[in-house]
Amino acid sequence: MKAPTTGISRFLDQLIRPLFYKHVRSTTIFDGSDLIHRLIDYVARGRLKSSTLFCTFDIIDLYTMLPQEESLNVLCEFLIEHGYRKIDGIPIDAIRRLACLVLTENVFVDGSKIYRQILGGAMGSPFTFTLANIFMWKWEKELLSQLSDVVEIYGR
Repeated sequence: MKAPTTGISRFLDQLIRPLFYKHVRSTTIFDGSDLIHRLIDYVARGRLKSSTLFCTFDIIDLYTMLPQEESLNVLCEFLIEHGYRKIDGIPIDAIRRLACLVLTENVFVDGSKIYRQILGGAMGSPFTFTLANIFMWKWEKELLSQLSDVVEIYGR
């Protein structure tokens, strides 16, 4: 991807993604092998029943449909909730401003017209992936708090 914000996006991704994975390991399925190991453990604990229901869903165009301001707020909420005020000496408000640049300074050309992206983040931008996952963290946190009595295994 050749965009003016690619360097900032890559920097933010390298800064934030490891922190994100550190704090969501218990609810993140990283690959097929990870899923299989979790299911084997679920069965070994005697949790699999004939009444067990599995549910999957897909959010279409998540990266390009992220509400930009809300995503930035959720990013800050995630960092603060996990005890970060600075990351590698960079204050959260500076990280938010950099993330805002990555989201809001995207333009693309279609024919002879130039367009500015006003919703979501650019596909292929490294930090857009991490930001979308952090946005989903907020949603899943709220969902799981409501379903804590009935969810036996969860991952995404």
